[in-house]
Amino acid sequence: MENFKMIAKTLFGLEEVLAKELNQLGAQKVEMGTRMVSFVGDKGFMYKANLALRTALKILKPIHNFRVHNEASLYKGIQQIDWSTYFSANQTFVIDTTVHSDYFKHSQFVAQKSKDAIVDQFKEKFGHRPSIDKDYPDVRINIHIDRENCSVSLDSSGDSLHHRGYKTATNIAPINEVLAAGILLLSGWDGNGNFMDPMCGSGTILAEAAMIACNIPANINRKEFAFEKWQDWDNDLFDKIMDSLLNKTREFHYKIIGYDKAPSAVMKARTNITQANLDEYVIIREQNFFETEKTLEGPLHMVFNPPYGERLDIHLERFYREIGDTLKQNYPNTNAWFITGNLDALKFVGLKPSRKIKLFNGKLESRLAKYEMYEGSKREKFQNKEN
Repeated sequence: MENFKMIAKTLFGLEEVLAKELNQLGAQKVEMGTRMVSFVGDKGFMYKANLALRTALKILKPIHNFRVHNEASLYKGIQQIDWSTYFSANQTFVIDTTVHSDYFKHSQFVAQKSKDAIVDQFKEKFGHRPSIDKDYPDVRINIHIDRENCSVSLDSSGDSLHHRGYKTATNIAPINEVLAAGILLLSGWDGNGNFMDPMCGSGTILAEAAMIACNIPANINRKEFAFEKWQDWDNDLFDKIMDSLLNKTREFHYKIIGYDKAPSAVMKARTNITQANLDEYVIIREQNFFETEKTLEGPLHMVFNPPYGERLDIHLERFYREIGDTLKQNYPNTNAWFITGNLDALKFVGLKPSRKIKLFNGKLESRLAKYEMYEGSKREKFQNKEN
């Protein structure tokens, strides 16, 4: 099988994590950009990337690049592609566009003009044309215009890869699965210890943590990928790749625990964990984090997404002070990481974060903060080291 270039799209701040994932999977020529990582692989690797990558939103296969400076050059450039090699006149398609250009102000215009070029080519060659289907297209085409450069790609994923297929029940503003996986990997979670999400909501962080711990492919529960409707779809190869990934899963010998004080959240989280076939690894309890203490022996890895006023009506200062107090008083020997979209909220925690990482939760600029809770005081820890 021949190798070709691909582009994995991701969220801001997760480029390095995604590049590391690609290298570990065996990608070639891995190069980071903004919200994307390019790499080289064959068709089997494209299947593997869609199945296994935790921090990718899409896997695109570029098929043509050209200079564009007006409507006519766009139409001509799209017509240079022989579209019948990718799909037939009986199939449906849709075009997604991203535009950063002085010539084109509206992405919808670019999509319309590109569609005209494609259907005109089919009508000329075959006498009839494929239809547009925005909801369930056979082929999804991605057009990216950056100043005078137009890149045309086939979208091998279809729906964004954060749609893992396990989440049937959600709460208000649930965390995106790709962001949850990215936070976990940034925090250094690898399954070698006990894990807790003390404000687990609908259980996304718990599910992603369990899949990382057991090395379960991120998108094992997805119903379909866009490449399954491509003309060169190879079902046997896909099955082989899937079996190979499943053979690399591993046992997990620690505990993954989730708390939430809302009964409805606990019910939804349990439903989603069951859907993901992860119930043997995850325990979910109805509990208010502020009334709990650490019960597990040894180090604890904690990751959570607390509310920050946007989603729930809370007294922000009091709430974040209680987070700090609970960690300080009740959770020794714990590395606690949480993300917040309220940058002022961190001032109220009353603890100094040892790390702060800039991310975006949706369109909201956020910070992922790390707090290290030592066994005993920090002074004791370092004095003991010296003795």
